[in-house]
Amino acid sequence: MTACRPADPAGIAHAARLLRQGGLVAFPTETVYGLGALATDDAAIARVFEAKGRPAVNPLILHVATTAASREFAAFDDRAEALAAAFWPGPLTLILPLRQAAAISPRAVAGLDTVAVRVPGHAVAQSLLAQVGGPVAAPSANRSGRVSPTTAAHVLADLDGRIDLVLDGGPVQIGVESTVLDLSRPGRVGLLRPGGLTRAAIAAVTRPLDEPSSSPGEPVRSPGLLLRHYAPRTALRLEATDVAPDEALLAFGPMPPTGAVATRNLSAKADLAEAAHNLYAMLRELDAVGARRIAVMELPATGLGEALVDRLRRAAETPPDTAP
Repeated sequence: MTACRPADPAGIAHAARLLRQGGLVAFPTETVYGLGALATDDAAIARVFEAKGRPAVNPLILHVATTAASREFAAFDDRAEALAAAFWPGPLTLILPLRQAAAISPRAVAGLDTVAVRVPGHAVAQSLLAQVGGPVAAPSANRSGRVSPTTAAHVLADLDGRIDLVLDGGPVQIGVESTVLDLSRPGRVGLLRPGGLTRAAIAAVTRPLDEPSSSPGEPVRSPGLLLRHYAPRTALRLEATDVAPDEALLAFGPMPPTGAVATRNLSAKADLAEAAHNLYAMLRELDAVGARRIAVMELPATGLGEALVDRLRRAAETPPDTAP
């Protein structure tokens, strides 16, 4: 059984000790719950991949309490400094060159010469990271490819018995993962993953964003880029305008269709921030009702909706054929 403690001062201090000793601790950020391990501890990082069933080619995001702490292992340029000054602490991850002398576990960066780093804006995460005193690698605290957790109960549903502690800080604020920008190529600001920070907010600080480009066989440079991700076990049908009697419905807006096995409305007032906050919890709820499929109403792919549409499209991807 995995212990679960409230995120009070005693709980946070206990969690920091566990991390320094090589333990695995799930903790809240403003985006989703992360599964933390000390990023300099190769054995602890190996346990993260094992607990999640995560492919070893998928790098982890390193979390630190301050921008200054991230400069110890990541190489900043003017683009990175401007973005960090504008948005950290907050839901932004930067892909930067890894300093050669950095004592980061090669497993944490999947053997790459780049590192994903962010300074979270959640008070519990900030306190925990400050007490640990070093970078904490923290992917989402769920089984790999499944729906991300936004409460401590979600973490335990996926990882009970696989990790040492869940630090319960209540429901998260945003509900979708951080936005990931690739700054590893000079002169480019590549959007690898839309998330809790919108494209428009970023563009107000830096040059227009470059769309990601990749070639077959190119290494995965960021978490969240595998084709099927964020997925419930029940299949999804996107951009639904009606619903079948054996389907559940993930609705959006004031007048959803009727007749579903069960319905959850991301936001009856069509508010994208409310929809983001509800997305993963409602997917988990509908996954449990026994419907043949989950019909998902269309969401606007603007602002925060860009991240929601990205998550739903990845969740709806058909798993690859595993037959020999």
